[in-house]
Amino acid sequence: MYTSQLGALFSSLFSKLWGEKEVRILILGLDGAGKTTILYRLQIGEVVSTIPTIGFNVETVTYKNIKFQVWDLGGQTSIRPYWRCYYSNTDAVIYVVDSVDKDRMQTSREELHAMLEEEELKDAALLVFANKQDMEGALSAAEVADALGLSTLKNRQYSIYRTSALKGEGLTEGLDWLVNIIQENKK
Repeated sequence: MYTSQLGALFSSLFSKLWGEKEVRILILGLDGAGKTTILYRLQIGEVVSTIPTIGFNVETVTYKNIKFQVWDLGGQTSIRPYWRCYYSNTDAVIYVVDSVDKDRMQTSREELHAMLEEEELKDAALLVFANKQDMEGALSAAEVADALGLSTLKNRQYSIYRTSALKGEGLTEGLDWLVNIIQENKK
């Protein structure tokens, strides 16, 4: 018992000395957008076989000396009402959009705007991943931004990046933006 408390104390002290911070991030988006694939691509650097997320996955991802506690919440219609149970203490939201699924872009927009109206997320940065850019017929990041109505967002730090979770493209650029925003906000 004493040893584990001492270990926790040293771990906490080293984190403070070396500047490692834990940041809470939610990965949200409609089902099939690529949220879980992105989570594990970020954590272990490779694509893993996934099944639809019923509930959530939570993993720790360390990137540029920042420890992210990443919550990947299922995107099925029946699960979305429960997203709000996870909003408390969230520093950023990564919203993943299937850029090929034009038929559900309006639903994605509605879910995004409903989420951003929640008081607990008023200070959370928003990183949008316009995913599946490697697929034929994908909307560009600008087209996804327009479809989601990102230009109407007020008092919100946000950015959008073209990504391919399968190829790993665009993910680090998006995380770089997020790290910069988080570091600015922690000052």
